[in-house]
Amino acid sequence: MNWANLSPLPAEPQEAPIPPNFTWQEVDTIFLDMDGTLLDKYYDDFFWEQYVPEVYAFRNSLLPDQAREQLLAVYRSVENTLQWTDLDYWSERLDLDITALKREVSHLVDVHPHVVDFFRHMQEKDKKLYLVTNAHPKTLQVKMEKVRIEHWFEQLICSQEVGAAKEQPEFWQRLQHLLPYDRTRTLFADDTEKVLHSAAAYGIKHLIHVAKPSSRLLPRHSFHFPSILNFRELMF
Repeated sequence: MNWANLSPLPAEPQEAPIPPNFTWQEVDTIFLDMDGTLLDKYYDDFFWEQYVPEVYAFRNSLLPDQAREQLLAVYRSVENTLQWTDLDYWSERLDLDITALKREVSHLVDVHPHVVDFFRHMQEKDKKLYLVTNAHPKTLQVKMEKVRIEHWFEQLICSQEVGAAKEQPEFWQRLQHLLPYDRTRTLFADDTEKVLHSAAAYGIKHLIHVAKPSSRLLPRHSFHFPSILNFRELMF
């Protein structure tokens, strides 16, 4: 489910966000998160916080607010685990066809501004791009059917394939075996600070926080990692 982080790490007060501070000569490999980083997170927020509660309320004779309150508690119970994004798990637990429901509102799936321009820029610089996402493979399929950006990547990697969520230290250890890379020459961009902290602990050197994951919400800069509003800021 990659919607708004339910328990963000507290920010340390600073006068201004931290700007990116690296050169592309220092980077060979680029890992990019999907939801909120490349794609507008409004789709995910709307789906889990509004659409699913409405359907769940109708199926279970509840008021929408009652359903939403119940579901938020259920969501929190598996936060930062593989179940968090497992559509099969949620279909069984909620007795709903979650994949079918995702397709019903998939017209909301959209790519953030300047993302494709950034892909072209990286292609010109001969950098290797990898999509690294907590999204379930069925979610990935629904979204790629809409936005068609998979051809820009060397590989699409889901946390289900790795066997751990990106927030968990073992994710990065296992990814190293699946996809050997030099962590000192790797850049990773994500909109979730917990994930970036996990990557930093493993030793990934260049980390970028995306401060505006949803087009409908105000930006929230990180004060732990360099932050960008969009990928045009990395086109140098």
